[in-house]
Amino acid sequence: MSSHPSEPAAPSADRKPMTIPRFVGAKREGRRLTVLTAYDHLWAGLLDEAGVDAILVGDSLGMVVQGRSTTLPVTLDQMIYHGEMVVRAVKRALVIVDLPFLSFQVSIEDTLRNAGRVLKETGASAVKLESGVNQAATIRALAEADIPVMAHVGLRPQSVLKLGGYRVQRDEERLLAEARVAAEAGAFGIVLECIPGPVAARITAELPVPTIGIGAGPHCDGQVLVTPDLVGLTPGQPPKFVQQFANLRQTVEAAVTSWSTAVRAGTHPDAAHTHS
Repeated sequence: MSSHPSEPAAPSADRKPMTIPRFVGAKREGRRLTVLTAYDHLWAGLLDEAGVDAILVGDSLGMVVQGRSTTLPVTLDQMIYHGEMVVRAVKRALVIVDLPFLSFQVSIEDTLRNAGRVLKETGASAVKLESGVNQAATIRALAEADIPVMAHVGLRPQSVLKLGGYRVQRDEERLLAEARVAAEAGAFGIVLECIPGPVAARITAELPVPTIGIGAGPHCDGQVLVTPDLVGLTPGQPPKFVQQFANLRQTVEAAVTSWSTAVRAGTHPDAAHTHS
């Protein structure tokens, strides 16, 4: 586990609700943006209270919550179910919900209907879609319908079969072209996933909208991580780009072991935790 300060940083003093204009304006102001994933009411409330700028209800829930090997089986109804729980817990952060596989690839009409359902049924502020150059018209249609949309360039988990696995994407000119097209089409921000740091730095310098990196180095306008990775809940070796700031898996295992020992010894519940 990477080293981290012994005392946690205080939550952000800025408690104004995050909006799309404020999110976009952070780039101009030189303020780095913080984005984390949440899939339920409990974690969303914790992240919001801690002061993150945005919460992503990612289709990564297919792997993190459902235990699947890819995000492909996740449905639109499942995204709406989890998104609604998250929004009810949030008072300040911008909530962005992923459009899952086949909810935006079939037609622009389907995309508008599905993205509209997400905003209407969850109360979220924006949607995110994985985007190549071929998604320019889709992004433009969403923007023209006043549906805020974030793009996603680089490693695209919904394209894992085509890509042959979860690999760093290194085609600099293609990545730059995809990011430019997304921004020009109306995306208010772009996730850059698993691309070399110098490439992400170039894209960030050339785009007018914020870039949010995950495995894309320190020069993006903000960073996003899967929260269980950040706090050390995910089993196994984390990816290279994950810096763990806690080891909650160890903490939870120790607490459950202590509780089980007390129950088996007959010392829990004690008098202080028993109604008289």
